[in-house]
Amino acid sequence: MNNPDPAPIELALPFTGRWLVQNSPAHRVPSHGVDVLGQRYAIDFVGVVDTGRSSALRDWRTVLSTEPPERFVGFGRPILAPVAGRVVEVHDGEVDHEARRSQLALLPYALSQAGRVCAGVDALAGNRVVLEDRLTGAFVALVHLRAGSMDVAVGDDVTTGQQLAECGNSGNSTEPHVHLQVTDRQDMGTARGLPIVFREFREHPPGAGPVERRSGLPGERSVVEPL
Repeated sequence: MNNPDPAPIELALPFTGRWLVQNSPAHRVPSHGVDVLGQRYAIDFVGVVDTGRSSALRDWRTVLSTEPPERFVGFGRPILAPVAGRVVEVHDGEVDHEARRSQLALLPYALSQAGRVCAGVDALAGNRVVLEDRLTGAFVALVHLRAGSMDVAVGDDVTTGQQLAECGNSGNSTEPHVHLQVTDRQDMGTARGLPIVFREFREHPPGAGPVERRSGLPGERSVVEPL
């Protein structure tokens, strides 16, 4: 018999403004299709403008090639602490890759995935900050952060909403976004993912009007913003 899921860890959204939800555990579990590196209930957020687009610019590079990450509105947006706690890990120094919307550019990237897996956590997660939640003792990781943007160091105590870094495109990332996950231990190689919910947000589901939610998980392809 499978063990029941533990109670979800409640978080604040780790940003201001509007963000598109991808790989939501409200849609499927494991949310990223694999149950490794603590990703079972992980969720991704892509910064967007009011129209829901992640970039206002489209040209020949969008169709045929790679694009600078600076083209995307999420790149450089502040990433905030979703809980109060202590910083237990900071990793910086991974490059922010060119972004890829083109199928021609995505194909060779997909073929190189095995190499990134073999290279280990740094090649997959990129730049990151991991917090130990003061309330539950769980570990909250925010990954794919912008190189050189870290505003905290290991041992720092942080409050909910405090800026940690900026959204980037480091690690296993094809477009600037932030990947958030909660686990039972710090080491991603052995961690078990824990379920999550967010509090106080407005959700814009695809094709529907906005809904204010006091607690819950936003759905796949919804756009969310804090209340």
